[in-house]
Amino acid sequence: MLSQLEVDQLRTSGESGLYDLLRRCMLAVLNSGAEGDDAREMLAQYRDFEVSFVQQDRGIQLSLQGAPADAFVDGKMIRGTRELLFAVLRDITYTRNEIEGGRFDLATGAGITDAVFHQVRNAGLLNHNGEVQLAVCWGGHAISREEYDYTKKVGYELGLRGLDVCTGCGPGAMKGPMKGATIGHAKQRIRTGAYVGITEPGIIAAESPNPIVNSLVIMPDIEKRLEAFVRVGHGIVVFPGGVGTAEEILYLLGILLQPENQHQPMPMIMTGPASSSAYFEQIDAFVAATLGEEARQRYSIVIDDPKTVARNIAEGLGEVRAFRKEHGDAYFFNWRLQIPEAFQRHFVATHESMRNLQIDKSLPKHELAAVLRQMFSGIVSGNVREDTIALIEEEGPFEIQGSPEMMSLLDDLLRAFVEQKRMKISGGDYEPCYRYC
Repeated sequence: MLSQLEVDQLRTSGESGLYDLLRRCMLAVLNSGAEGDDAREMLAQYRDFEVSFVQQDRGIQLSLQGAPADAFVDGKMIRGTRELLFAVLRDITYTRNEIEGGRFDLATGAGITDAVFHQVRNAGLLNHNGEVQLAVCWGGHAISREEYDYTKKVGYELGLRGLDVCTGCGPGAMKGPMKGATIGHAKQRIRTGAYVGITEPGIIAAESPNPIVNSLVIMPDIEKRLEAFVRVGHGIVVFPGGVGTAEEILYLLGILLQPENQHQPMPMIMTGPASSSAYFEQIDAFVAATLGEEARQRYSIVIDDPKTVARNIAEGLGEVRAFRKEHGDAYFFNWRLQIPEAFQRHFVATHESMRNLQIDKSLPKHELAAVLRQMFSGIVSGNVREDTIALIEEEGPFEIQGSPEMMSLLDDLLRAFVEQKRMKISGGDYEPCYRYC
């Protein structure tokens, strides 16, 4: 049900309207399952795609022209695709009129958390049965076939234990756990399995929602997306990935390093096949060198053992449930988790903002984590967001500056991501969107 104002917004292009955003997000949904992560290539391929509206007193119908053929079977749109298109309509209108419309005080951390809560509640993510069973799975979209198959095995073991799966909703490590969980749920005759996808407008075109997602929410920006992950999720599984996965790891560790969260249980396991052990050794060494031993104590690394991963996560969720029950906290939304505003404020990647990041090991650990998170977020934006890619093509790579020790650590980590082809799927050899100063 949409108001006349909302329909007018959806029909209007430019800054005052939502049509351009609607078209891009809907095209990403319709293009589900396609290989590649070049948003501009997708938009160019379907340049004739249009969305129009047939308005009636009882509501509106969407008329799509030039849509990807894979979204249809014998002339009828796939039911799951129809549901995700509705999620696009719901979330972008809610964001414009509620989140951006002045209802929430986005200048304060409490106001931002309130906005995140209302967005996920409006999307129906909180309508669970009161169980602590949502495993958030992070990992890259540009992973090897062996790594992808491993994510399916872990998802299968999670599904056998009755756990639901939440990911960034795209391909690769975001799709595999969901695919495996569907089989585990089927064996256990679980017909209400939740496969939650959380994304944001800037990356949805490059990481189209995979077809297994049955509950999609488009958050206003990357910071609210990350907060949604840790507020609605009960445990974290991290698969191999690139800069986006590093951003997520630093986000969570930076929060857990806050003294207020010292006793907050949040099971976090990094895992992959034997061939990925070097990747996690690099991540572990980077965390040790930057955030210290305290941060390393907040996660464990399990190599090539899906059953142990699922078993440990399930046991960890038992601790989460006991903690929430003891403190009277909600099972469906982690209100007690203290998230500093440095992790909540939206970071827009520009040449100036990236250049102004001061990356120095002498910073307090939580501040360093926040700055590193912003830096990785900027690189993600430079890899997949079409507006940021155009900015880099016009003005050159971002400049990253900091202390020599930090630049050396970052160079080792990012160079490994490039050599392992974890940065991008499309476009042949990867051209870094950054350089060190």
